[in-house]
Amino acid sequence: MHIPDSFIPLNQAVIYWVIALPFIIMSMRWARKELDEMKVPILAALAAGIFAIQAMNIPIGMGTSGHMVGAALVAIVFGSPWAGVLVITLVLLVQGFAFGDGGITTMGANILNMGVISGFVGYYTYVTLRKSTGTSIAAFGGAWLGIFIASIVCAVQMWLAGTFPLIPGLIAMGTYHLIIGFVGEGLITAVVITAIAKSRPDLLEDSFTVRPEKSKKEVHA
Repeated sequence: MHIPDSFIPLNQAVIYWVIALPFIIMSMRWARKELDEMKVPILAALAAGIFAIQAMNIPIGMGTSGHMVGAALVAIVFGSPWAGVLVITLVLLVQGFAFGDGGITTMGANILNMGVISGFVGYYTYVTLRKSTGTSIAAFGGAWLGIFIASIVCAVQMWLAGTFPLIPGLIAMGTYHLIIGFVGEGLITAVVITAIAKSRPDLLEDSFTVRPEKSKKEVHA
């Protein structure tokens, strides 16, 4: 899903940077407000893990590849899609500038797809499903849908760029990421979130913030 520089002309790449930039800025504001000495190591560990899983690229054809993303996982753990945007942005910066994986000019599109779309779709799908299906299924569904929608948007972007035809692109990107989302993204996210919920529920978003209402009741009790 890393779009190389040559796949999108510069005039279109600039547009994706413009769209992605406000999300990047908001994710940095979220970090300044929410991150503390407890959360930073968790964020760093998740970023390292995502960097590793994104290194496993599956060739799709037409010069493209598919892989897991991880934005939904981060967003669910921290209770905010801005966390997903932040981590994916940092990972893509390191991959692009240090390892040449993905493009520099097209990084705005990659951040938009993998960080913003995958993170927001994944997180809010999880939130919507959680009460009716439970944590595990909701995490799986959010991660699976997030990566699938991101792959569809990626295919449309490359069609607009004239890189390859729309229908073959949608079929290739969509089919592969449906499978990747099922056996990789969705399953791993569900397993990790379920394990955290059972062994260290304090690491999930509800425990990061002490609720004033609850605290007052405990004091009065």
